[in-house]
Amino acid sequence: MSVQSQSLVVAKFGGTSVATAAQLRKVAAIIEADANRRVIVPSAPGKADAKDAKVTDLLYLAHGLAAKQQPIEPVWNQIAQRFRSIVRDLGLPLDLEPVLEAARERIASGQDQPPDYAASRGEAIHGRIVAALLNAEYIDAVDVIRFDRSGRLDPVTHKQLAERCSGPGRFVVPGFYGSDHRGEVKTFSRGGSDVTGSIVAAALGARLYENWTDVSGVLMTDPRVVPEAKPIAEITYRELRELSYMGASVLHEEAVFPVRQQRIPINIRNTNRPLDPGTMIVAERDPGHQVVVGIAGTKGFTVINVEKALMNAEVGFARRVLDVFDHHGIAIEHMPSGIDTLSVVVADKQLGNRLDEVVEDIRGAVRPDSVTAHPGMALIATVGQGMVRATGTAARLFGALAKSRVNVRMIDQGSSEQNIIVGVEEGDLATAIRSISNEFA
Repeated sequence: MSVQSQSLVVAKFGGTSVATAAQLRKVAAIIEADANRRVIVPSAPGKADAKDAKVTDLLYLAHGLAAKQQPIEPVWNQIAQRFRSIVRDLGLPLDLEPVLEAARERIASGQDQPPDYAASRGEAIHGRIVAALLNAEYIDAVDVIRFDRSGRLDPVTHKQLAERCSGPGRFVVPGFYGSDHRGEVKTFSRGGSDVTGSIVAAALGARLYENWTDVSGVLMTDPRVVPEAKPIAEITYRELRELSYMGASVLHEEAVFPVRQQRIPINIRNTNRPLDPGTMIVAERDPGHQVVVGIAGTKGFTVINVEKALMNAEVGFARRVLDVFDHHGIAIEHMPSGIDTLSVVVADKQLGNRLDEVVEDIRGAVRPDSVTAHPGMALIATVGQGMVRATGTAARLFGALAKSRVNVRMIDQGSSEQNIIVGVEEGDLATAIRSISNEFA
């Protein structure tokens, strides 16, 4: 059977899913339960408990010590012992010592800059353990996932993956890293094993990309705010993107794009509750009765209001205001406007301590009647592709906020009409999210 068959499932397992031998036994049971799960992408071991450390964090620490020409042994011994104990507890006839020693020597030399090689060793070494457990072929990601000089994925990656992951049996491709144009190890941003799984699924034309983690899918809203938040059964790529923008984080943001191009669905599943269906992320869905799929909000915004009489008749007014932000290298979030008013919403982390400079530059650029700033704002996105055809959605949303006595300071709706964004005082964020969630749950 060819791996490129339409039945192929690529399964990625996160750090908590592979943190211990007990967790890895769950992974093995999941894989064995479906013969189509033929390509496995494991992360490095995560925290076994609250007091534990992630292996990747320890590797970064070891690299930092080596760069300062300090001994890495105290940290490295923790790393090596973690892997040895997993192999021992699984009862695997696997000799990791040559691999561990080679990694230790290179990291201890202090010659590796930046820390990509060191950071990738958690996945690289753990992938060998997973392969031995599953009796699968281990494929080092450095040999099949390549990036060009500009840092973009090299198209040769698809060809190399298709060639190496061919024939019968299972294959293990460690997550989080590949190689640059020189053949040196290149890591993704943290959480990048999600990206590896997506790249592999796209390269092999998989039927499904399963992302196994420690939650049973994407929840409708933050469970820390709404403890009874329910999982979302089905959500589109675009809807997930809208929620991710507002801080909802289950899947690495960049992991969506490789599979989205080929319309390969992603299934977020729970390793500890494998019978839960999880959340299916798809290209399109039938909204049916599920008008709103999710609500997400985050703090840390400032709204800068610009007022000037007859602003609408002044050609280039908005452009000159935006030029000020461009000059300061500040990305804007939203720009709602009226006939004589224009508001620019910026994240505080973008604005930094430059608010006074920005306000003065706006005065100089457009000579407004007034410029005022309102810090301490929070934004809430109510997301759902069904909203565009559902009469009264906005009325329900604002009615729920009014009942909770939440004052809405700003309203913005995307051109796709898949979201309605409201700005409220930071102190009202939790109340507002609960109110909207209760209305649409």
